[in-house]
This record gives sequence, structure tokens and C-alpha cells, in this order.
Amino acid sequence: MLRENFNDLTYFIVVAREQSFTRAAARLGVSQSALSHAIRSLEERLNMRLLTRTTRSVSTTEAGEQLIKNITPLIDDLESVLQSLNDEQGRIVGNLRITLGEHALRSTVLPKALPFIADYPEVNIEFVTDNSLTNIVSERFDAGVRLGDQIEKDMVAIRIGPDWRMVVVAAPSYFAKWGKPDTPYALTQHNCINMRLPTLGGLYHWEFLDQGKDIRVRVEGQLTFNNLSSRIDAALAGLGVIYVPEDSVATLVAEGKLEIVLDEWSAYFTGYHLYYPSRKQHTAAFSKFIDAVRYYPT
Repeated sequence: MLRENFNDLTYFIVVAREQSFTRAAARLGVSQSALSHAIRSLEERLNMRLLTRTTRSVSTTEAGEQLIKNITPLIDDLESVLQSLNDEQGRIVGNLRITLGEHALRSTVLPKALPFIADYPEVNIEFVTDNSLTNIVSERFDAGVRLGDQIEKDMVAIRIGPDWRMVVVAAPSYFAKWGKPDTPYALTQHNCINMRLPTLGGLYHWEFLDQGKDIRVRVEGQLTFNNLSSRIDAALAGLGVIYVPEDSVATLVAEGKLEIVLDEWSAYFTGYHLYYPSRKQHTAAFSKFIDAVRYYPT
């Protein structure tokens, strides 16, 4: 009975977090029918409904929320005990969940993580790309990656990359047809490809430096995306102007497929930092990961 309850409770927690039987089943490596049966069995034994199911979503009931609140610390303690036993034996094993933006993953984290993954095959890492400022505690992430000035003061922050800058680029064919802007303010006369930021609830205002003073320009255009790669693809197709991290288009600029303008106006941003709660007790796997991604200025 204890084993059956424990397995079903674990399944319930994953379904509640994912808010989807499909995603939960994929994460757990079980079929959706088996997962659904386990949850129904748990609800029958407890004689209460834990989840509200619709055709499009899954949410917890009040009883389900209370159950999660009570059992999550117990499961976390058990996982810590098991992890400590592995650490004492010198094994580097475990699971890491990290939230970060697309550019941070591609430019900074993944290149450093690849050797780590090869060195520690028993460590599983889930990278969740998200441009919002996710609450890593409530969403149960081990850590997050954001720009240094975006991190809350109660978090431990470790620099993992250098400062970098944004640049305005477009295809040569676009500039040949529409001309080049000579100041950031002239961008309001161009077809700019926008980015939507969930943290701001709207479109990103392009940030520049005007004689050492920070300025923001609200641009407009036909296209808006919430990811970096789509904006670059649209610019390559000659559909407009984009404002993106310089390293993300460096090769395309060198090949002549994109062209930088307003170079002297481009703004630098604080490098990426890995952050986590100050009270977090490190597993051996997490400590090794920190060492792998830490930035050492040359």
C-alpha cells in the first residue's frame, strides 16, 4: 500500500506541475492511460478529487493544492537523503532543471555544458527555455540563467559569461531598397521585426546609448516573434530590421548575408549569471555544474 501510494503521489505531483497528462507522461516515461489510471486510483483511495480535467487543461483542486503543499517537503527530504548517499559514495548522479532564455542557452550555457554532460553521464539536465522571469523556487528549478541586473537580491548569482552587446542588422537587399537609418530614432521609419517579452507584457523597446545616456526607441513593423531564431530568419529573408545579440549574427555578418548599422549606438548588457536560492543545499552534481559553467575572465 505504501509503495503504491508513493508512486501515485509522485505521478500526481508531476501532472500538477506540468498541467498536462501528455507532458507528464512524456517526462515520467509512462503511457497516458497508465498515468490517468494511477491518478484515478489515488483519488479513489483518498476519496477526493485532486485534479480538474478539461479537454485542454489540467488544474489542481483545493484538496489537490493542500496535498501538494503537505507532501512536497517530505518528498524533497527523501530525495535529499538519497542524493546524500550517492554523494558519500563519490558518485556524481542526479537531475538538474534550469530555466533560461534561448540566447543564454545557445551562446553561453550549452557550449560549457557539453563537456560536463560527457564527463558525468549519470547527470540528467532539463533546460527549459523561457524569456519570462520565472520563479525558480515555486516552479522547482535548481537554477536559472538571466542577466546580472535582472536577478533578485536574495539569490546567489555566479557570472557565467562576459558582457555582450546588441546590434541592428538587416539583409543588404533590405537596405538597398529602403536605405539605412542614421540614428536610432530613424528606425521608426523602418519595418522593424519586434520581440514580445512576457515579463513586460508587451513589445521590447530597443535600447541604445546616446552620448553615454540610455535611450529606448519604440519601433513598429509587420512581424513580431518571441524567439531569436525566427527574427534572424525573417531578417535574412529581407523582411525587415532586427535588434539582436551580436554573437548570434556574427557569422552571417561576416558572410555578407546581414549588415550592421548604428554600430556606435549599440548598447552593452551585463553578462549572464547562474542564480539559485541562497538556502539551497548543493548536490555534488549541482556543484560540478557550477564549476563547469563559471566564467573566468581572460
